[in-house]
Amino acid sequence: MTSLLEIRQLAKSYGDRRVVDSLSFSLEAGEVFGLLGPNGAGKSTTMMMICGILDADAGEVLFDGQPLQTHRPESRSQLGVVPQDLAIYPEMTAAENLNFFASLYGLKGQARADSVERALDQVGLTARANDHAGTFSGGMKRRLNFAAAVLHSPRLLILDEPTVGVDPQSRAHLLDCVRSLRATGTSVIYASHYMEEVEAICQRAAIIDHGNLLASDTIPALLSQIPQEVQVCVTSTLVAEQIALPSGSTIETRGDTSVIHITAKKDLADQGVPELASLLGQLRDHEIGVTAIRTLEPNLERLFLKLTGHRLRD
Repeated sequence: MTSLLEIRQLAKSYGDRRVVDSLSFSLEAGEVFGLLGPNGAGKSTTMMMICGILDADAGEVLFDGQPLQTHRPESRSQLGVVPQDLAIYPEMTAAENLNFFASLYGLKGQARADSVERALDQVGLTARANDHAGTFSGGMKRRLNFAAAVLHSPRLLILDEPTVGVDPQSRAHLLDCVRSLRATGTSVIYASHYMEEVEAICQRAAIIDHGNLLASDTIPALLSQIPQEVQVCVTSTLVAEQIALPSGSTIETRGDTSVIHITAKKDLADQGVPELASLLGQLRDHEIGVTAIRTLEPNLERLFLKLTGHRLRD
C-alpha cells in the first residue's frame, strides 16, 4: 500500500553546512507523526521543503505515490501549515482573518462562510469571532493560527510547535483538535519539544539531529529502547566500598551524597524490586541513610536526551 507522504533522501545545505542530510520517512493516511529534534536539528527546514517554501538540494517528496508539485494550486490545496511564528493579522478580527485565508484557498460564497464558521467552532473562538486578534491571549492566537490552516480541509496538516507558550486549556484543546482531524482521516506531521504531547497523540515518531535520522518507529517501540530505572539517594559517598551493589548499577556522587541507579532490563517487578529490597537491607545494616527513592519509567524525553545528548542548544 502506498503511503500518503514519502520523504526520500531529502537534503538541504546552507553554504558548507548540511542542515538536512539524506532524510527519509513516510506518513500513512490518518496518522499523526511526531518530528522531534533539538534546536537547529533540521525540523523546520524539513517541513518547509515538504510544503514547497524551500527547494531541496536532493531527494524527493511523494504524495500519493507522485512527486508533490507545490507550485500547482491543486497540490497546495492538499496541505495545511501551522508555522511556529504566528501567521495572523492582529488588526483584523478572528472572522476577518479566517475569511482572508479562506479566499486564498479559493473558497467562495456559502462554502467560505461554512468553513469559517466550522473552523471558529473547532478551535473554540465562535464567541470572539468579531474581536480583533491583537486583543487575544497567546493561547487564543495559537488556536486562530490553527484554524487558518484547516479551513480547506487539507489531507496533510503540518504543525510546527503549535502549542508554544499557550495555557494548559488551549494546549488541551489544540491536542483534541488534532485527534479530531485524525479521526476524519487527516494526516499530521507534529513537530514539538513537548515530548508528552507526542507520546499522547502520535502513533509514530522520528528523532533527528544535525539533519540526520537517529530513530524512527512506533511510540511503544521507541520507548522499549529505554529501560526502567530505580534511583536510590543515600547519605554516603563511600557506598560502593561498603555494600555489594546490584549487577549493572551505577553510582553518581552529588556533593556529600550518592545516587545509586538500578537499571531493570525487564519489568521492575521481575528484576528491580528484588534487587531494590536487597540493596535497602544492606543500607540498613550499614546504617546508611536513604533520602529518596525514585522510579523512572521509559519516556521519549529520556530517549531524546540519550540520542541527542545533554549539551545546551542555542
